[in-house]
Amino acid sequence: MSVAINFNRPLEILLAEDSPTDAQLTREALAACDTKINVHHVSDGIAAMEFLERVAPYQDAPRPDLIFLDLKMPRKDGCEVLQEVKRSEDLKMIPVIVLTTSVAEADITRAFSLAANSYVAKPLDFGQFVEVIKIIEQFWFKVASLPSH
Repeated sequence: MSVAINFNRPLEILLAEDSPTDAQLTREALAACDTKINVHHVSDGIAAMEFLERVAPYQDAPRPDLIFLDLKMPRKDGCEVLQEVKRSEDLKMIPVIVLTTSVAEADITRAFSLAANSYVAKPLDFGQFVEVIKIIEQFWFKVASLPSH
């Protein structure tokens, strides 16, 4: 059943990003959005899966409403995480936005072949990056209907 997000609670976003600078920029861009958002950051693919599967130290982690996933991460890359998420009965309904610097056609094709919900290349300009994040927030949390948990 598809329902709108309950806006009486903050939205939960898992940000899987190995670059501390890009993670901070994403946090700042999300803070500029109208929606109340809790950002949970992990810096590699193994930690992303541990968070999603609520493995220690993430046993109390909330279920994300949306995942921002970088492709080029250590220990387990974003495509491996995407593949595991979309194969999991418990996780496959969480929208995954690939948010990466890569504009390579092979990366875009691979992400969509693994059932990414969208693919967004990070703009280099911070002002443009904030605008892109606001568009994502508007679409996923104000226009689209998401499945209930």
